[in-house]
Amino acid sequence: MYKRALPFLAIVIVLLAYSFPFARQYYFLLFPQSNSTKFSSSQSVDYPDMALASVSRKVVQKVLAVETPEGAGALVRRSIGSMKLRNLTPFLMLDHFHVSKGAGFPDHPHRGQATVTYMLEGSSRHEDSAGHKGTIEAGGVQWMCAGRGIIHAEMPVHEPGMPDPRGMQLWVDLPKQYKMVEPSYQELGPSQIPTAYPEGENGPVRVKVISGKSHGVESPVRPLGGCWFFHVIFDKKGATMFQPIPEGWTAFLYIFKGTVSIGDETIPNETFHTLVLSADKGETGVKLTAGEDDSQFVLVAGEPLDQTVVQYGPFVMTTREEIQKTFIDYQMGQNGFEKAHKWKSEIGGL
Repeated sequence: MYKRALPFLAIVIVLLAYSFPFARQYYFLLFPQSNSTKFSSSQSVDYPDMALASVSRKVVQKVLAVETPEGAGALVRRSIGSMKLRNLTPFLMLDHFHVSKGAGFPDHPHRGQATVTYMLEGSSRHEDSAGHKGTIEAGGVQWMCAGRGIIHAEMPVHEPGMPDPRGMQLWVDLPKQYKMVEPSYQELGPSQIPTAYPEGENGPVRVKVISGKSHGVESPVRPLGGCWFFHVIFDKKGATMFQPIPEGWTAFLYIFKGTVSIGDETIPNETFHTLVLSADKGETGVKLTAGEDDSQFVLVAGEPLDQTVVQYGPFVMTTREEIQKTFIDYQMGQNGFEKAHKWKSEIGGL
């Protein structure tokens, strides 16, 4: 069925034919990116010393995530991964999604990246070729390391009286030495994500620590490559906090409710904006202040990677030759894609 003599162009056509159901969500052109910051293993991250002076980062880029239809029934606000914010190592894509009834993302492959799905409302089912399946509930997270290859499906849950699924999906590039590891999952339900209270449990600030460490509270999630992910909730206008961030790490925040000021800003940043933060020497973290009651955002920081990004759809490698090899592996059902043309999810056809 799959002849090894197929020319490269035919392989690409076959890949796109298999990929079409998810292409609307995961569309990227093949593009190279070069980054010059050195990578060091995240397994021994030195957390910032809380006793250091609180020198805040600043906003160096501000991108409005415009809501765009994705297929039938899905709406996505994409900032990272859009033409306005393409290169932000180690981050590849950030989507703020809203999935209506009838939409979903059936069986599709991945290689070379981690995908982080954090549900804000509703719930979403998942299933993959490695035998994992389950439901991500509101307030829960799935941290999937695709590694050398996996096929999976993500389908929203729509039930009477329940809100439409809404949440965030972040794609994080894997360090090149981890590109071909076996796929793995780290999943936390809503009650398993620890919460930090910078001003005490009765204070106006809460930080859900999805990965990393905030104010003495550490997440059990251990990404391959340094990555911290926080959901920050300010109950009252004027509430403030300082979050330490490792020096030199890439950092950004995305506001999905209310407004927030950074550092010494006097004018708050509006909802649905992604704010890229500076990474200058001596900056120990970021000062955050709510501009409205119930302001909420995700604050994400990651260790930059000294490697080229060559990406085609859901495949992310470091050279064009590796991407070509990935096409062949997928077409031939090998090197991580053994079940690519045999396995079908139960939820993908629902």
